[in-house]
Amino acid sequence: MANPCWIWYPGDMELYYALLQNMSRVERGCGWPAFWKSEGFRNRVVFRKEYDLAAPASFTVYSRAVGYVLAGEKKYPFGRLITVPEGPVRISVHAMRIDAFPAVFVDGDVIFSDRTWSVSDYDRTYDYAGTSRYFTDKTRDVASWPYSESLFEPVRVTPAEVSVPAAEAEDIQGNKAPFTRSGETLKAEGFLYEFETELTAQLSLKAADGTDLPAETLKTITAYLGESVSEALDPVHCYYSFTPDESGRTPRAALAAVFIPGPRLTVTAVHQYVDIPVRASFSSDDPLLQRIWDVSAHTFKLASGIFFIDGVKRDKWIWSGDAYQSIQLNSCFFRDPDIDRRTLIALRGNDPVTTHINTIADYSMLWLIGVMEHTAIYSDVEFLRDMYPKMKTMAEFLMKQTDEDGFFTGRPGDWIYIDWADMDKTGSFGAEQMLYALTMRKMSEAASLLDIREDAAFYETVWDSLREKINRFYWDEEKQAYIDSFRSGRRFVSRQTNIFALRSGVAEGDRRSAVIRNVLLNPEVPPITTPYFTFYELDELGKAGFTDILRERMTAYWGGMLERGATTFWEEYDPTVTGEAQYDMYGDRFGKSLCHAWAASPLYLISRYLT
Repeated sequence: MANPCWIWYPGDMELYYALLQNMSRVERGCGWPAFWKSEGFRNRVVFRKEYDLAAPASFTVYSRAVGYVLAGEKKYPFGRLITVPEGPVRISVHAMRIDAFPAVFVDGDVIFSDRTWSVSDYDRTYDYAGTSRYFTDKTRDVASWPYSESLFEPVRVTPAEVSVPAAEAEDIQGNKAPFTRSGETLKAEGFLYEFETELTAQLSLKAADGTDLPAETLKTITAYLGESVSEALDPVHCYYSFTPDESGRTPRAALAAVFIPGPRLTVTAVHQYVDIPVRASFSSDDPLLQRIWDVSAHTFKLASGIFFIDGVKRDKWIWSGDAYQSIQLNSCFFRDPDIDRRTLIALRGNDPVTTHINTIADYSMLWLIGVMEHTAIYSDVEFLRDMYPKMKTMAEFLMKQTDEDGFFTGRPGDWIYIDWADMDKTGSFGAEQMLYALTMRKMSEAASLLDIREDAAFYETVWDSLREKINRFYWDEEKQAYIDSFRSGRRFVSRQTNIFALRSGVAEGDRRSAVIRNVLLNPEVPPITTPYFTFYELDELGKAGFTDILRERMTAYWGGMLERGATTFWEEYDPTVTGEAQYDMYGDRFGKSLCHAWAASPLYLISRYLT
């Protein structure tokens, strides 16, 4: 039975939606597109398949692109029923589109579109077509993602009043009535609508009796959204404020609460999401552990859509470090290989490589390592084979950025991130060398899987050399730990460098035990404050068998956020910061993401070590 689907040049769908995703960030009325190199999709392609028909066959080609069908030697327009005689025939479909990636749907019993079609962008080479289980409806435009929807009503609606200094009036987003001036203050009365948890939703606004609001009334309404009640009640500093369109809907955005000046309305959140089936469940007699799992699950669902993104309010971008962890969480929650592939394809873009992924050197490495994580989880050698040429050009790009000792230094202006922490990054930074060595090790493994023996041997040699040099230059015999920099003279020991020494395999035998004892179990080493690196640390403790300590630290850290009222887990948690300041980050009011993918790691930790 024929199962036709939309087809396109492989990778174009991912690159198109990545552009939309990375341009979707809005802050206080300003659009904020991602600040790194953006890869575009192909505008003009040709699809082709050859048949040897036992009988005449009919088919129709559908497309929103400009183009034609070539059946044998005859041209046909899109949308027309075409019948070809028995015998050999080549079907070619030429398509061009500027506003989105060109795609076609070939509908017929014998001649129909699927992955077996080949496609070219006129460079005289052909690849197998790209497809997706989400695009099998011939009436749907591939330029619009088919989100699933669920409706949520507020759990609380309360009268509220906000006031701001008149001097800040020009900063009020949507500075309209019913704000009124009272001396040096602007005030507005309205209602606060609170939802049970954070959502990614459009707001549907109607009158209190449920009837549609007149278009003129809708123009006077401004909704102030927040991940917290505090943010929703701050019209100056909240990230999102929207006036609904003529249908009464606001744009899709993250929200847990909304303040709307004026009379009470009927407010419904239309939660929009990519329906990825959950394959894991967890039940515990410990209510705190159960709550941590449940909130982690909701956090991860929100951050898993077309791609793995970092946060649903800020930034909403596709970051390689977040994605690397999300691949591991996915393996024990959704276990959906497609979202891995979409994310990895979108992050890497096209050749040639001219800049680091997300402008961060370690994120280029984590992308490559992430491909191998995915391959190991799903035995997806076919995807590895597709990605290997781009892995190799990325590895070559990295190897050009080394010093005389063979250590990775990056280029002037490159971002060496690793974590938000005080680390000694003088010269060749220790944590970066651990990742770089692991990258070379993973390249050797990839080449071995694909039976590319010369490459496998080359990268194995680089890995062996790096491992030896790192242990010679970065191991501090007195401290019995790895230092961040051997050039600065500080001999600073960070958890981050030593954790990556464990994860990379650089630390072996007695040195592995020493790192765990002198760093991970040592309270005098500065603690980690981000969920991002807390995951790495707890994972290593779990591998070493310290599951009691893992559970204690995990319940203290994530339980601390729950005590603060978190319904999704945050980008960062510092228990010493209290009050409304706990929502700030980067020197920005409400700048902290309160629903962040890398904060959902208890899904992995509980699955692997506590069940």
